[in-house]
Amino acid sequence: MLAIAILAAGKGTRMVSNLPKVLHRISGETLLNRIINTSKKLNPDKIFVVIGHKPDLVKKSLLNKENVEIVLQEPQLGTGHAVQVLSKKFNNFKGNLLILNGDVPLIRAESLEELLKVHSSRDADVSLITTEKENPFGYGRVFKKDNFIEKIIEEKDCSLNEKNNKLINAGIYCFNCERLIKIINNLESNNNQKEFYLTDTISLLEKAISYEIIDEEEIQGINNRIDLAKCEEIIQRKIKTRHMLNGVTFVNPESSSVSEESEIGIDVIIEANTHIRGFSKISDNCIIGPNTFLENTSIKKNTKVVNTTIFNSEIMDNVNIGPYSHIRPGSTISSNSKVGNFVEIKNSHISQSVKVNHLSYIGDTNIGKFTNVGAGTITANYDGFKKNITNIGEYCSVGSNSVLIAPITLGNAVTIGAGSVINKDVKSDSLAISRVKQLNIDNWKKAN
Repeated sequence: MLAIAILAAGKGTRMVSNLPKVLHRISGETLLNRIINTSKKLNPDKIFVVIGHKPDLVKKSLLNKENVEIVLQEPQLGTGHAVQVLSKKFNNFKGNLLILNGDVPLIRAESLEELLKVHSSRDADVSLITTEKENPFGYGRVFKKDNFIEKIIEEKDCSLNEKNNKLINAGIYCFNCERLIKIINNLESNNNQKEFYLTDTISLLEKAISYEIIDEEEIQGINNRIDLAKCEEIIQRKIKTRHMLNGVTFVNPESSSVSEESEIGIDVIIEANTHIRGFSKISDNCIIGPNTFLENTSIKKNTKVVNTTIFNSEIMDNVNIGPYSHIRPGSTISSNSKVGNFVEIKNSHISQSVKVNHLSYIGDTNIGKFTNVGAGTITANYDGFKKNITNIGEYCSVGSNSVLIAPITLGNAVTIGAGSVINKDVKSDSLAISRVKQLNIDNWKKAN
């Protein structure tokens, strides 16, 4: 049997934040959720999350996580104390306990699987992940003798000579749970921090071994915002490298970001300063950017999006959007349509071959195919109490600077005269004009 415990009780003082450290994000996902998602790939019998600092915030972030049990550590007296609190859950548990740190978010499931294999094959009391780190500052140092771990000394407790050791502890352990329970309450807090260190279990157990990984980036810990940015850089580099090897061009990779969940087809060009978030999907032969933000958005083939922000929407093939457009949630832009500069579209369905070229607001609206919306057109969808629907038929021509006051329906092949305010339905094949009569006063300056 396998149980996994994620230690997430710390405050993270060096983050200088009102958020618990584990709720900070990389690639759009909290550190804690990243580790939980990795843990689930191992198919454990149980996942425990040990929380402490601002527990209500951490609990709220875990509301929809299945097979996750929360354990409160109060007060927070170190990693050893966290496992002492947790140990009450393991009175009859026979198996292995994998312990992960909530601030080591890049560890791969494959590496954890190797740790479990090594642990089982050598029947170890405890096995832990180590690596040689060129700059080991901030990490506990691992001291070995005859291929067994003799001791681990935390950075703050190391002598000057001990700090020269570059073999570091990643804070990832696999324990034989029954053997751990027997000694966990024997830990002492006779160190500079007056805390109970989990690393002190090494000297209390007979057989402690290590699994050393080569890629030190996997165990990059997060103590401050600099480390957070470093992890973001690592994960973005790996994501973009994968996409480039699969046929995507990044014009300036360093200026762009892509979420892990996003899908990008071949021969897509991602221009500079473009950011793709959430579960976005971009099909083949698209040009995205520069200066574009997409979140949870689907874009079909041969579409061009420039200087535009799009949230939770669907863009079909052969569409041109931008520059300076804003597509808000719930919108669909159908094939061969054009959305031009300074246009905002919200919760609307735009049928195929529609043009909304300039300076317009289209909200809660359905527009039929081959309709042209003139510059400065506004759908007045809010009456102060609710959002109302505008329906515009096929082959319509809406004149510039028109206002359509919802709820309203325009039939097919309707023409709206420029500068009109329309508040009544218009039948198909009709012309609608609503203007105040122009008044010219001669010699106005002389009269005044």
